[in-house]
Amino acid sequence: MPQSPDAHILQDGSDVREGNDRQFTRGRGHPVFDTAFGYLRTAAIRAAVDLDIFSIIGTGSATAQVLEQRARASFRGLRILCDYLTVIGLLHKNGSSYSLTPTSRQYLDRTSPFCLASCVDFLAAPEMVSLALDDPSTYVRRGGSEGLTLIAPDNPVWLRFARSMVPFSGPAAKRLAAYVTTLPKPPGTILDVAAGHGLYGIEIARIAPHSVLTAIDWATVLALAQENAQRAGLTSRFRTIIGSAFDVDWGRGFDIIVLANLLHHFGEERCIDLLRRAKSSLSPTGQVLIVEFVPNRDRVSPPLEATFAFVMLATTPQGDAYTVDDLDRLARAAGFSGAAARPLSPTPLTLMVLQQS
Repeated sequence: MPQSPDAHILQDGSDVREGNDRQFTRGRGHPVFDTAFGYLRTAAIRAAVDLDIFSIIGTGSATAQVLEQRARASFRGLRILCDYLTVIGLLHKNGSSYSLTPTSRQYLDRTSPFCLASCVDFLAAPEMVSLALDDPSTYVRRGGSEGLTLIAPDNPVWLRFARSMVPFSGPAAKRLAAYVTTLPKPPGTILDVAAGHGLYGIEIARIAPHSVLTAIDWATVLALAQENAQRAGLTSRFRTIIGSAFDVDWGRGFDIIVLANLLHHFGEERCIDLLRRAKSSLSPTGQVLIVEFVPNRDRVSPPLEATFAFVMLATTPQGDAYTVDDLDRLARAAGFSGAAARPLSPTPLTLMVLQQS
């Protein structure tokens, strides 16, 4: 059927062609193109971190010619990369020289104590990108993906995860330990479930000098946790249990049990199973400390916490980003009297303290 000559006129009388022209010429990009090209942002930050571009520029503004010498990459490649990083807000450009933005100086320059560059190694790893991009309509249709469950426990990606996320987890682990210092007495026994790098349990053990810390995880990543415990001076107080948290015996009588960044990988029934196991392993006065990305009730804010639900959709069969209400309900289903939320500011993570009935 031929289009009406006025088919391009919207109900409000505006011209859709004129609107599109304006949108493309305002210098603000286009929401559809920006989103569809999102993978280019991933590629650019991976390349920049691999070549250490942000740290090189951090020593002083640099031209592509300077970067060519120091990064040992092509002038053309570096010029185009740095221009793109400027477009997406991670660099400034003045003439032919590039400099860091406040964001890249704080989080991507390796001399910064807050640098998160190593996190890119896992977050943008080929395995993760493949899970997200290969067949997104299928995992949306199914309501989940086999994803990470297909990666064997001894796969190097888990060690990559544990190592790369240390800069992100470190501040939250210190905030968690700060909460423990407010308890009536320091814990004598600590259990870190699916410990990974082990920092959460390690930071608590450091402020409780007579405590014994036990970590559960696969052997590959427990080796890293053991290294970190040794570096913290905890070798004589560090124990390990090798295996899946769903299968191994946790033991009994723990004063503190940490479930950090674990529940979001699973559906509600498996979360309740883990919480019941935790309850049976607590001392009479013990506490379960859950650390999670917790979105608001609307599930679309704050942005990072809300985005995490889609990460779980793409990479797990039933994982989710649980709200405070969700976690309180799961805690009660496992036999606790409830869960109280405490922000681990300035990190985006939330501490949920489970109260025994």
